[in-house]
Amino acid sequence: MAPWRAAAMASSQLARRAARRLLSSQHRRHCAAPACPWLLGSAPPVLGPSPAAAGDRRGFCSVRRFTGESNAAAAAAAAAAAVEEAENGLVAGGDQAIDFPGGKVSFVAEMNFLPESQRERINCYRVLDDDGRTISGSRFQEVSKELALKMYSEMVTLQVMDTIFFEAQRQGRISFYLTSHGEEAINIASAAALTIDDIVLPQYREPGVLLWRGFTLQEFANQCFGNKLDYGKGRQMPIHYGSNHLNYFTVSSPIATQLPHAVGAAYSLKMDKKDACAITYFGDGGTSEGDFHAALNFAAVLEAPVIFFCRNNGWAISTPTSEQFRSDGAVIRGQAYGMRSIRVDGNDALAVYSAVHTAREMAIKEGRPILVEALTYRVGHHSTSDDSTKYRPVDEIEHWRTARDPISRYRKWVQGNGWWCDEEESELRNNVRQELLKAIQVAERMPKPPLAELFTDVYDEVPSNLREQERLLRDTIKKHPADYPADVHI
Repeated sequence: MAPWRAAAMASSQLARRAARRLLSSQHRRHCAAPACPWLLGSAPPVLGPSPAAAGDRRGFCSVRRFTGESNAAAAAAAAAAAVEEAENGLVAGGDQAIDFPGGKVSFVAEMNFLPESQRERINCYRVLDDDGRTISGSRFQEVSKELALKMYSEMVTLQVMDTIFFEAQRQGRISFYLTSHGEEAINIASAAALTIDDIVLPQYREPGVLLWRGFTLQEFANQCFGNKLDYGKGRQMPIHYGSNHLNYFTVSSPIATQLPHAVGAAYSLKMDKKDACAITYFGDGGTSEGDFHAALNFAAVLEAPVIFFCRNNGWAISTPTSEQFRSDGAVIRGQAYGMRSIRVDGNDALAVYSAVHTAREMAIKEGRPILVEALTYRVGHHSTSDDSTKYRPVDEIEHWRTARDPISRYRKWVQGNGWWCDEEESELRNNVRQELLKAIQVAERMPKPPLAELFTDVYDEVPSNLREQERLLRDTIKKHPADYPADVHI
């Protein structure tokens, strides 16, 4: 390059650098904060009247590279420019980086695509081995004898309740039911790690959380039979429980719709400076819904104190996880949205309790969302409307029912501590069974809600179209009384 051209370039570069530093000085004087970043795609703010500065202003995404020249002036200009580039977030020595929203990003000359998955799957946190012994070196939240026994008692109660209600549906006494067989540890251990002030937004396989909070067997029976004592007034399917005073939102059948709601509830807790968090449960099938992705991003950006608890039981009704996603389960997705995540053995009560206990502390004290993925297995059918043997091997179901049963494993640990015996086991199961059978008899004899309740609790004043619907329904019942239940008060 001709010497005169190199000198001209150096002079021009020095002039532009001086203009930009002047602009930067004016920029700092006009900004209340130490830095006022420009938004991607927007025009940079006009901070001074200098036409020279305005004429050479660059967007924050522009990049310049200075290469060495033989001319001394050009070399001096390049050295000075390197200092400037470092000040502006560009790395000297040929490597480049830029302060992009979210942090500094380095540039590389090689074109590398991220692999579709990690070489190794993410590990799963566990405390108890299959024989109910604590694994050497495991770190977990200690539980007292009283808490340990309450957890075990509630796990057994949930199992007995599921068995009897399932049989009641098969007898035609209730219309529908859905069990939590194989997932009792997830229900009870996660609930034990929360407080009553924490808000629960369930899916439909978490009745144990409600049981832990004090929902009685009679209240469960009232809902399943849809009598006049049912808090939902008979307008919901069985197992769609809810309790205002226990901070347990009513179950909703559509998949994953509760996830964005949980973020909003958590953010309200944060705004009110409450010492509480929200927790929402969902299955692996829920991660295929758009609400899952919207909720995780929503929570991460707002830094909402919410725990996303994914029950990865391998099956979304008859769809296996292998046909739902190619990622390493749900846990890896938390990292993609910028939140802490953990994978835990969902059939290990102590591991679930410890993980949720710690997640709750982080969510509240640090103001952040947490994703927990619990690996488990749905031993029962998806619901009473399903026959899982049509799409799963029977021996696979039996293996998880026996060898990996969460109640049996936890009982071995409790019994190994000298806190439980066979006589207490028999007494507990018999008492729960008798109490539930009595609750079912009471619920069956209880009258149904009056017909008018079908049209209330939505509008402050019932609109004309609903009044017309009610009139038509009453007329139809009068014309065809044999087609409608006789125990519904008209």
